[in-house]
Amino acid sequence: MLRLPRGTQVFAEDNETLLVDLTEIGQRVVLCKGGDGGYGNLHYKSSTNRAPRRADKGWPGEERWVWLRLKLIADIGLVGLPNAGKSTFLSSNSNARPKIADYPFTTLHPGLGVVKVGDREFVMADIPGLIEGAHEGAGLGTRFLGHVERCRALLHLVDGTQDDVADAYRTVRAELRAYGGNLARKKELVALNKTDAMTPEDIEAKRTKLAKVSRKTVHVISAVAGHGVQPLLHELMKLVEKQRDAGANSGKEAA
Repeated sequence: MLRLPRGTQVFAEDNETLLVDLTEIGQRVVLCKGGDGGYGNLHYKSSTNRAPRRADKGWPGEERWVWLRLKLIADIGLVGLPNAGKSTFLSSNSNARPKIADYPFTTLHPGLGVVKVGDREFVMADIPGLIEGAHEGAGLGTRFLGHVERCRALLHLVDGTQDDVADAYRTVRAELRAYGGNLARKKELVALNKTDAMTPEDIEAKRTKLAKVSRKTVHVISAVAGHGVQPLLHELMKLVEKQRDAGANSGKEAA
């Protein structure tokens, strides 16, 4: 028996055919049947043959090569360009301790953290930075886009200190659409980050520009200083609970 974490996908030897998707805790599946052990000489022992010399071989069990691919399951997925402040946001608001530095692709592995909001909590995943062409494998590419599929909703962080926040937003959204898997249809909250290093005039100008391109309310935050973070966490909690309720209701309808 092989124990695997929830979210593991098992593919056939061609690495394309999906055999099973382990999305539930305790889920079990038989990939290969065991062999027949056969009969030893004791099986043929009788009242007239006390020491039989006969033994029958069994049949071998099944063998197969499989590929295991883990896709993290989280309530909220953090997306954005490299250095958008995702790791800082996750470490400041959860028990996760990702590596943080001021250069692109600091995060080389997706990370999970539990975020508490009052007496409630949700799981947040830090998805390593996306760049243009990520859906084709550029940068860290498709190694991490697949993890976004498992998230109920997205928090899109945009670095407010860069020149063109609208272009930064469009780049990530284009990669989500190009990857497919309904990533672009997931519910999304947008936040302008690193505002502690910006002037009030610059914050307002870039917030307005980002709101126009995203057509969403833009949360103004500083993950480092904690400005505007708590209201955003409450909005994320509301979004998570709404998505959980929707998932539970759809499950009842399917049953």
